[in-house]
Amino acid sequence: MRFAINSRKVLPLALLLIGVLSFSQTRPDAMSNFRTGRDLEAQGRSGEAENYYREAVRICFNEINEKTATIETYVALTATLMRQQKYADVITWGEQGLKTRNDYRIVETMGEAHFYLGNYPASLRFMQRYVDALPEGDRSAVAYFFIGETYRMQKKFRHADIAYTTALKLQPTLALWWYQLGRVREAAGETVPARTAYEQALKINPNYAQATEALARIGQG
Repeated sequence: MRFAINSRKVLPLALLLIGVLSFSQTRPDAMSNFRTGRDLEAQGRSGEAENYYREAVRICFNEINEKTATIETYVALTATLMRQQKYADVITWGEQGLKTRNDYRIVETMGEAHFYLGNYPASLRFMQRYVDALPEGDRSAVAYFFIGETYRMQKKFRHADIAYTTALKLQPTLALWWYQLGRVREAAGETVPARTAYEQALKINPNYAQATEALARIGQG
């Protein structure tokens, strides 16, 4: 059995589909701009990176003003503002995003922003909220590191030791993190474990001057 095709109906439908596909392909993408900016920044091309960050922010605010924003809008916006070191804005827009939906990417970013503003109790709450929900999430290692940093600032050195150690189990290749672990162990009077951490930092980065100085300071014990 054959069905007749009405060419008058098919043509407008085809044109509509082409229009939708064209729009989806050309619509500005804030997250894409953020990622390009982040990659350029990692290459030391900060000026070029800032252009992409500004474009990402512009796209996000357009979506918010036009009431087409989704949770991805707020994820891209807070991540970009974080790169621009606009920490108070991260918190402002992060709170707006979390009203839309509880998204742990925003939660972790807000934890970092609170840390850099010196709001250590708030930073700790957000970071613990993240790791409680996603103990092995994409940003869990970073979250545990910031928990360690917060405890270190509060002089809770044994708590900091646990947090840094957990971070390093997830991401063991960062010399800074080993150095910070050494610092809190040294502050707690644990010389031998501190030496182990400093030595590990130097294995990763033999030119780490602060770790070399720390080893000289604590001696062979």
